[in-house]
Amino acid sequence: MQVFSQELIDEACKVQHVADIKNATIGDILLISQYIEQRTDTPIIRMDQGSSGLPVNNYGVEAEKRALDTGIGSQYPAAAGVKELKDAASRFIKAFVNVDISPKGCIPTTGSVVGSFGSFIACTQRIPEKNRILFINPGFPIQKNQMRMLGIQWKEFDIYPYRGEKLKTKLEDELKDGDVAAIVYSNPNNPAWICLEESELEMIGKLATKYDTIVLEDLAYFCMDFRKDLSHPFQAPYLPTVARYTDNYILLLSASKIFSYAGQRIGLACISDKLFDTYYPAFVERYSNTGIFGPTMIADILYMITSGCTASTQYAYAEMLNLSCDGTINFVEETREYERRARRMKKIFCDHGFHIVYDMDVTEKVGDGFFFTLGYGDLTSGELVIELMKYGVSSISLTTTGSKLNGIRACTSRMREELYPVLEERMAAFEADHPIKK
Repeated sequence: MQVFSQELIDEACKVQHVADIKNATIGDILLISQYIEQRTDTPIIRMDQGSSGLPVNNYGVEAEKRALDTGIGSQYPAAAGVKELKDAASRFIKAFVNVDISPKGCIPTTGSVVGSFGSFIACTQRIPEKNRILFINPGFPIQKNQMRMLGIQWKEFDIYPYRGEKLKTKLEDELKDGDVAAIVYSNPNNPAWICLEESELEMIGKLATKYDTIVLEDLAYFCMDFRKDLSHPFQAPYLPTVARYTDNYILLLSASKIFSYAGQRIGLACISDKLFDTYYPAFVERYSNTGIFGPTMIADILYMITSGCTASTQYAYAEMLNLSCDGTINFVEETREYERRARRMKKIFCDHGFHIVYDMDVTEKVGDGFFFTLGYGDLTSGELVIELMKYGVSSISLTTTGSKLNGIRACTSRMREELYPVLEERMAAFEADHPIKK
């Protein structure tokens, strides 16, 4: 039995000015869900927005309070970031990635969304003929909206049929024209939770060097591939990264998920030492500056967007990074709750006829974590979004992530213990009303 009628969903779309729920953005689905919940006083299983679902890291809170007590709130923060955070970021990357990046290249950003926004600008302006971004899909829909805002053209392909050696051939085909400024992907992947394997990262890195393309590696879900234990600082195994195979990279980090510090909007854009110091005449012509990549990114691009990051939050981030390096904070174990939620949620869905869309990496089954993907029979992505909403489950269409497969993205962050039996009951009803032809 349906929980919500099609008429109510249509009403929510009309009131919230959402033109097409089948291709709605995360923000649109958020508005629709909130409207329906308020209108009916009935909870929705919220799988739409990837917000933090764990308590805030208290070490960061206390460090931020101490910083504010010193009076720093009256001063503008340095555009390049406070020394304490830059040093901590460099140390953190060494501890968990085993890659050396100088503190000067570790730039605080107002969340990794701003990190990608500034990186897109810098990457597409450094060499005039390199003016496109290549997305390895599926990916974070907001980054495509950033392209639209900036008027930047992009290329894209769904990685599903191009894993392993096939990825090299596909990438070379996309890069051979010489117009790609940067390659973008997330690892673990938002929304599919697939993880690029070491051999694939090596392919990407070597091709980035060959074609002078920058790799933007989005590590928002840092060390959250729970299939391997990445929780021990300065000990193998280390986080897989393209940074071992090229100097053309920017690593995008965030405090939102690993420290549940989403509300304070703090992240890092970590630029390789070589790229940071590289000279580009196009920057001199555009900005009348020294033409060096790193300083241009800091002073002429990121500073123009946010005028730096909140100083007290930078001290909080620095404290959490350093305590992670010391072993006082084990953010991997703390975020493992998402793995447990995903496992339970997947079982409920799969017991009632659903299937995991992106189910395999090259050599092993996709792990459990913050996100997963679901399909049902021959329903299209948009149809599944609507049908699940009727049964009180909100999600986003895989179409909006650049995927060529039918299904939806499911997020585990808002799942609560008391909602598991509700989900079980609703999906049993869904299966009964949507029999799959064998």
